[in-house]
Amino acid sequence: MTLFGAVVATSGEVAATRSRKAKTAALATLLASLEPGEVRPATAWLAGEMLQGRTGIGWRTLQAVTPTPATTSTLTVGDVDAALDRLAALAGSGTGVGARRAAELAGLLDAATGDEGRFLVRLLGGELRQGALEGIMIEAVAAAAEVPADAVRRAFMLSGRLPATAHVALTGGDPVVELGAVGLEVMRPLRPMLASPGDSLAAALAELGAPDGDPGVVVEHKLDGARIQVHRRGDEVRVWSRTLHEITDAVPEIVALTRTLPVDTVVLDGETLAVAEDGRPRPFQESMKGLGSGAMQPWFFDCLHRDGLDLVDEPLAARREVLAEVVGDRLIPGVVRPTVAQAEAAVADALAAGQEGSMVKALDSTYSAGRRGRAWQKVKPSHTLDLVVLACEWGSGRRRGWLSNIHLGARDPDGGFVMIGKTFKGMTDATLAWQTETFPRYETHRDSNTVYLRPEIVVEIELDGVQTSTRYPGGVALRFARVVRYRDDKPASEADTIETVRGLRG
Repeated sequence: MTLFGAVVATSGEVAATRSRKAKTAALATLLASLEPGEVRPATAWLAGEMLQGRTGIGWRTLQAVTPTPATTSTLTVGDVDAALDRLAALAGSGTGVGARRAAELAGLLDAATGDEGRFLVRLLGGELRQGALEGIMIEAVAAAAEVPADAVRRAFMLSGRLPATAHVALTGGDPVVELGAVGLEVMRPLRPMLASPGDSLAAALAELGAPDGDPGVVVEHKLDGARIQVHRRGDEVRVWSRTLHEITDAVPEIVALTRTLPVDTVVLDGETLAVAEDGRPRPFQESMKGLGSGAMQPWFFDCLHRDGLDLVDEPLAARREVLAEVVGDRLIPGVVRPTVAQAEAAVADALAAGQEGSMVKALDSTYSAGRRGRAWQKVKPSHTLDLVVLACEWGSGRRRGWLSNIHLGARDPDGGFVMIGKTFKGMTDATLAWQTETFPRYETHRDSNTVYLRPEIVVEIELDGVQTSTRYPGGVALRFARVVRYRDDKPASEADTIETVRGLRG
């Protein structure tokens, strides 16, 4: 049995170094030493997550506990996982539930050493949720299993669960065979393929164009809606959001439409958005609020499976042909293999229709689930970045009493987030009220002027450019940054990286 202290020590070792190689080696050494039943929970903890999801324990409950730490490490990985199971079972409200939850938490922290207790408090409080560590964890699992990282990465992307992927790699027979057996399953969501920002339409066409002059791309509308993944098997239909949360009950109109499609089994990727009476899309926030209203319209841009045939390894050109056969007029508007003039007209049409921009996609690209590659590029009329809110300052003057100026962080691929600026521009009174109500739920601590948050809230920022600066840890600063919207649909692990931000320097 592995002591929980070994997991905590490894986490500390990873946090103490900037070397990606050293982080990977430390994680791999621990993973290779685990017993089969310990792989899932330990992998989750090292990535800052819990298998149990939310336990109902908030920051105030954690701050109210005053444990007497143990002097010797005796808790095992299994002990802690079982305790977290008990805490999760006590989630919710009701007579005596809060007291039982507090007693269970106190018992766990009393059995932990000081370092273990601090780790548990951060884990339960969400402070260890570092999606940026995902890539390193994949490499560590590969190193521990002595297999190529691509084998682990593909299995993870298709299963959508890193702890489960680690268990397959480290506890079965031949890990290459076991990982290779992980495939797409209808009714199990896979991680969505992501797009990278494109500098311009001309640059995207030049980068993705074929050597013989055939552009080899499709230029599609980029909808200002909510990402959806739709699975159907017979009459059963299930729908997931971008973050793989099931939203089936909230979108009955999409369920009904999917049941009419000429297929028995299918997996579709697309977006849904609220539409005004004139047919133009409503703002993104209204689309998010519209889930459950019955007023959403879905559009699809990819087909990953149809009637027993997996399509993720087929080129986009072939997937798009199948998609058109399946969804008919629900195919997202676009033009295939356009001339430059046709591509420019397609972008103009998207903007005229009220969409936020266009997508330029290579027709020979396979579906790289979970990856932000260059095969899909988003082209918008202005620079925008998806950043993470690290803290928020109390306002002054007219904004007194509201949480106002937000601290912005870009994702560090080697773990964590790097602060690159602040802004309060673009915020309406409704935004300020929402921040003031919502941000304390993510609070880790505060001082007289600032509330510091778990790095989970993603905000879309429009900016005029990026410049070199010594003011912030990232070595860059944003020029005229302003809030566009909060991305309720996007996890922090999909925020833009510090390399992307630095690449925008003029």
